[in-house]
Amino acid sequence: MPRTSVEGKIFGVVLIAVVVGTAIPFLLQKWGANPLLAWSGGLLIALVAALALVRPVTRNLNRGLNSLEGGLLNFRDGDFSISLALDRKDQLGELAALYNEVGEILRRERAHIHQRELLLDTVIQSSPLALLLIDHSDHIIYANTSARHLLHDGKALQGHLLQQIYPHCPPELAQAIEQKQDGLTSYLDKEDSHTLHISNSTFVLNSQKHRLILLREMTRELTRAEVQVWKKVIRLISHELNNSLAPISSMAHSGKLLSEKMHSQQLAGVFDVIADRCRHLTDFTQGYARFAKLPAPSAEEVSWRKLVERLQPLQPFSLRGELPARPGYFDPAQLEQALLNLLKNAAESGSPEKEITLQIETDAHGQLLTVSDRGNGMSDNVLQQALLPFYSTKPQGVGLGLALCREIADAHGGQVRLHNRHGGGLQVSLWLPWPDTP
Repeated sequence: MPRTSVEGKIFGVVLIAVVVGTAIPFLLQKWGANPLLAWSGGLLIALVAALALVRPVTRNLNRGLNSLEGGLLNFRDGDFSISLALDRKDQLGELAALYNEVGEILRRERAHIHQRELLLDTVIQSSPLALLLIDHSDHIIYANTSARHLLHDGKALQGHLLQQIYPHCPPELAQAIEQKQDGLTSYLDKEDSHTLHISNSTFVLNSQKHRLILLREMTRELTRAEVQVWKKVIRLISHELNNSLAPISSMAHSGKLLSEKMHSQQLAGVFDVIADRCRHLTDFTQGYARFAKLPAPSAEEVSWRKLVERLQPLQPFSLRGELPARPGYFDPAQLEQALLNLLKNAAESGSPEKEITLQIETDAHGQLLTVSDRGNGMSDNVLQQALLPFYSTKPQGVGLGLALCREIADAHGGQVRLHNRHGGGLQVSLWLPWPDTP
């Protein structure tokens, strides 16, 4: 159906009124009425007819314009949910249809933007990178989950002044944030050493200066890089020592045979000492070589009961708590070696044998094995370096036991943590995730 314009409707009403106003005077004159009265009466009747016919048109027009005005006011307030139900075949109907079309586009765009914001917020909240957005007055206007856990014990940060969170942070970290440092900063938290990379940047948003702080946990990455450097050094030293030890050992053996022919017991004893030290040094380098060439773990389901039964004859300990019903999942040879190292360290720490315990726990995220003792414990300085290769406080130690434990845990995607116990002693926790568990 073709549309009609508002102008056309009004023109039609006026035209009808003019026709009526012209026809009536002629009819009245034909019937003998006074011409002046006839034309006056005709004009009056035409005016009344025009008003009567124009009123519905203007009333509908005003109703439509009011609806359109209300919809536009809703747009101004950010409400795009209102649609106009104007079933008209004129220009106002076209405006209403255009309004509804624009409203639908705006609703779709808002839903799309909302979904993108949700996606972006989910990504940021799930990121291990701690993020803080600070406004020009040093108020925190955005902080993700990692930032809340790192800086405020998991509590909300939004709306707080930046200075208000410093008491909840390690002093070194608070100082680095306050001084707007860029780079690495280290601190000790609950006997664990942490290294963070801090990045500061400023930008203008809504004509106001803002500051973006990014904090990235670098401890694991730096530890892995450090271990790789140690492995390269160990491989190089082992190669050079083996190249030298092989001919020395061979020459010592030949010298001993020659001294026996010469019946020189003193010289034979010298060659025995040389051969013995060569064997000791060979064993020493082979131990480091095993650390440097640790194979990738071959994980499988393992019975906790069988693991405990294999360990107890090798190094006595007491089992603490019940064994989990769910089997473990790890490389049995590697984990057995790691636990033996921990149990041996506990025995050598001066702890009574009955105080050396192993506790095994599991949850939805992973497996936790805890070795505890009542030995001498460790100083803060030793705790920070205990997991490094070559580091040992024992007179005859080679510094491989705990380093190998950490390497095995890292290879499984887990971690090793050391804590001094209240009342004396040390507790070493070895955590391994389940497969496909972050």
